Amino acid sequence: MKVMNLHAMPKRRMYKSYRGTVGKIADNLLNQTFTTSRPYQKFGTDITQFRTPFGKLYLSPIIDFHTREVLAYDLSTNPDMKQITRMLDQLMQQHGSNLQQTILHSDQGYQYQVKLYEKYLKDHGIIQSMSRKGNTLDNAPTENFFGRLKEEVYYPREYSFTSLDEVKQAIHQYIHYYNEERIVNRLKTNPTDYRQQALQKKCNSVII
Repeated sequence: MKVMNLHAMPKRRMYKSYRGTVGKIADNLLNQTFTTSRPYQKFGTDITQFRTPFGKLYLSPIIDFHTREVLAYDLSTNPDMKQITRMLDQLMQQHGSNLQQTILHSDQGYQYQVKLYEKYLKDHGIIQSMSRKGNTLDNAPTENFFGRLKEEVYYPREYSFTSLDEVKQAIHQYIHYYNEERIVNRLKTNPTDYRQQALQKKCNSVII
């Protein structure tokens, strides 16, 4: 390797919020069945960590498995329940009227086991679902989003960012692009436009 000027890359450490059973473990309602027939049917959420020279940054999004749209998200330097609550509040403010028996799937991180999280979902008619312990494939669409985000935005510029705010801005810009500009071949448009078209069709069918 030295002769060929090759260098081994250290394995990137993942953020793990699992702290054992500290509350209620919800059933795995999806069982890796991510197919959907409409928006707002199945969601995924998780937290990913960005290790920067300026400190750690945590992203917590909610992703619609039908469109792959990021419906709500929060960036924070603390991966605590306050971050989860801010994300859920944003979801309800922007999409609450369309959430009817929506399944929200997560891993078994401690934030998703606490009674406050369970009660929040129940009060808003959202059905809770959890992955099996240590099985990232149970939440594959969310993990795929994290991988794409980091490969396209963070790792290419990892050592060129000059501040934590600059990292945040890059993530904000990417999520805007991911939702409103990126064309999904399966949808033939971007996720946000597809969702809005689906809602318009639903309204028209009700009027008829």
